[in-house]
Amino acid sequence: MKKHQKHTSLVRRNNGIYAPNEIAILGSNCGNISKLVSEASRRLSSFNLGYFDASHAKEVDPNTLSEFTFHHEGNLSISTKGSINKYQQRLDFAQFDLVFINGNHYQGERQVLILDSAKEASVLKRIEQLDNIQFVIKLNEESRYFDFLEEKYPKIKELPCYSFEDIDAIAQHFQSIIDEKKPALKGLVLTGGKSTRMGQDKSQLYYYNKPQKDVAKQLLENEGIETYFSVQQSSGHENEIHDTFLNLGPFGGVCSAFQKDPNSAWIVLATDLPFVDNKLIRRLLENRNVTKVATAIKGKNKQFVEPLVTIFEPKAYPILLQYLAQGYSCPRKMLINSDVEVVEVDDDLIRNVNTPEEYQAALNEIKENTKIV
Repeated sequence: MKKHQKHTSLVRRNNGIYAPNEIAILGSNCGNISKLVSEASRRLSSFNLGYFDASHAKEVDPNTLSEFTFHHEGNLSISTKGSINKYQQRLDFAQFDLVFINGNHYQGERQVLILDSAKEASVLKRIEQLDNIQFVIKLNEESRYFDFLEEKYPKIKELPCYSFEDIDAIAQHFQSIIDEKKPALKGLVLTGGKSTRMGQDKSQLYYYNKPQKDVAKQLLENEGIETYFSVQQSSGHENEIHDTFLNLGPFGGVCSAFQKDPNSAWIVLATDLPFVDNKLIRRLLENRNVTKVATAIKGKNKQFVEPLVTIFEPKAYPILLQYLAQGYSCPRKMLINSDVEVVEVDDDLIRNVNTPEEYQAALNEIKENTKIV
């Protein structure tokens, strides 16, 4: 008998217990763990890092007021109340490239073990949590592998092992853990617009002897990117993603792509930008910054980025949904107010073509340039 499924089955973002990319550090006192995280983080300052720890205070007065203190340099201190809830923490930590966890208090999907003779009993107590050790750190020259570790994990000595003072090597290993999580990139050609001003489907217009939607798809596939058409209604083709966020224009198309695959980044390209070429796409890809929410194109003389030639990273999805919850469906608004890598190009390369007059002018220019070439 087939099991009844009460809720819609959705593709979920790959998460650990608390974060998309997390690593618990345990085996020594909390001071040493905090020092290690602090020193390594200084060497990884280009990434967005978090630290998940527990308070050691025995008695505290409950917060009756949540305080948010902003500093002009961009720092924010928060004092509020709450309890551990992995679903809330996954929202809180969705934007981080790596979250360090104090493994003395909380479990992590992957672990780093510090060998500290003073904490042998503590490690034995948490032996079942050590199921995915990435590397080992010896606190000092006297540090040794405990017998129960070798019994439980016969190959533990084959793992990379560093001295506690070798922060550069440790930080480099943490970076490799971040790099391993670089999201795959997929392409999305937006074809579901109403084309009201044009009077006909802009994705079907010919600039280069075939429908522009096919030209746009080819631009992305030339770079080895698996590419889909964003459509309002599916015709059943495998290369289509139909809108599940209805009547939201490009915003809905991007969210629908993330609903299909929230673990990939999506490079989005509209069909009303006929001057976008291979060089521009390649430049966008070369400047992709996975530590940001997105990498976006901006005309040199334009005030704002062009949201429809943009790489949206997986961390953009929850932000888009937060804007939708506030009643906004403008991807540009989200990009303007988020941490985005901006790539400047000549304004002419990202000219929108929205009317019959603009189409004819663009078509004439493209034909003339083709003759010159």
